[in-house]
Amino acid sequence: MAQQLLHLQTLKNNQKICDWYKQKTSSLATPVYTSYDIRDSGYKVTNVDANIFPAGFNNICPTDKESLPQLFKKYLGLHYPTNIKNILLVTEEHTSNPYYWENVWTLQQMIQSAGFQIKIGFAKPLDGPLNLQSSTGHQLTVESAVLGSPLYNNFKPDLIINNNDFSDAHEEWASQNPYPVNPPRELGWYQRKKSNYFKHYNSLVNEFCEIASIDPFLMRVETDLFANFDINEEASRNLLADHVDAFIEKLSVEYKKRNINQKPFVFVKNNAGTYGLAVIKVNSGADVKEWTYKSRKKVKAAKGGRDVEEVIIQEGIPSIVQADNASAEPVIYMVGCELAGGFLRTHAEKSSTESLNSPGAVYKKLCVSDLAIKPEGCPMENVYGWSAKLGLLAIGLEAEEMHVEFKAFKKAGC
Repeated sequence: MAQQLLHLQTLKNNQKICDWYKQKTSSLATPVYTSYDIRDSGYKVTNVDANIFPAGFNNICPTDKESLPQLFKKYLGLHYPTNIKNILLVTEEHTSNPYYWENVWTLQQMIQSAGFQIKIGFAKPLDGPLNLQSSTGHQLTVESAVLGSPLYNNFKPDLIINNNDFSDAHEEWASQNPYPVNPPRELGWYQRKKSNYFKHYNSLVNEFCEIASIDPFLMRVETDLFANFDINEEASRNLLADHVDAFIEKLSVEYKKRNINQKPFVFVKNNAGTYGLAVIKVNSGADVKEWTYKSRKKVKAAKGGRDVEEVIIQEGIPSIVQADNASAEPVIYMVGCELAGGFLRTHAEKSSTESLNSPGAVYKKLCVSDLAIKPEGCPMENVYGWSAKLGLLAIGLEAEEMHVEFKAFKKAGC
């Protein structure tokens, strides 16, 4: 089992790995929080999605939630030398989603418990404050967070924390905002690319596995970019089908080398997007050529109605993880460079080879805090945690490559 081998090798080489991680984090700017979807197939454990503006904080392990304020306060103290008192949380604008507002309420509680004042705002003008309710009945007040608004005039945030993924660039808001922002808007989906993230992630896997004396195959997720895609053009779909067949053939060769019986499959994903939208499983190029109108519509389903102009072809990783007889995948949250929480995303109506990030998902307990008690006895949290940490470094390299500025941010090793 890949998980057990990875666990033993990371423990055996723990000091060298931690020194490498500290050196890497000391040279990178990394966001205040991130989350990672992990897949464990038995023959490999890897990171298949990374969110820089994560929702779902309300779903993480209750024990992990207790440590969030301390981790948050530690991150701000380490990376922001100026005295931060007032924090503005800029959120998504789906006012009718009470589950999202449960996440916002959890973030609000985390920030308040860490000793900071907090206001919640939208990156657009409003006629007046909005009173919203979370799924468990918590009341939240949201105000307009634009220059000249009562919120800006009266509150004057020392730091803006974004929980909006910026599929819409909100350029007017950004051009007028005078305050430091974390995560930076420039890491939003209006310009971020999954292909860049996985390029850096797989490169880091190679470095990590050399230190840990592990075959990098055990942690990589093979990913190719398919640019200039037009779902409405048959010629473009046929060309994508050819690339899918070639990609699957390469996977078949690697699997045969390692006596892996799994038949390769892939996911075609929007190269810029979130919420599990525009993600479709493909077993062969023929599947692409046979996409029905419904399938093509699914591929086009990007947040905010944006066109899907690029896709990635990504190695499909089946999940051997289960919870209550349902397929499951770990989701790991980080505050800065430290593991902060986790849960298992489960879906009773999805198979082990399908995307579980879809309506009907249920969340079960997975606590990364177990690592603080007895790391050697927690292979799941340890291995999944290192995949998440490699994801954080990949995001730092993404930001560096994109020349994204973390205003007022001080770099420091973990």
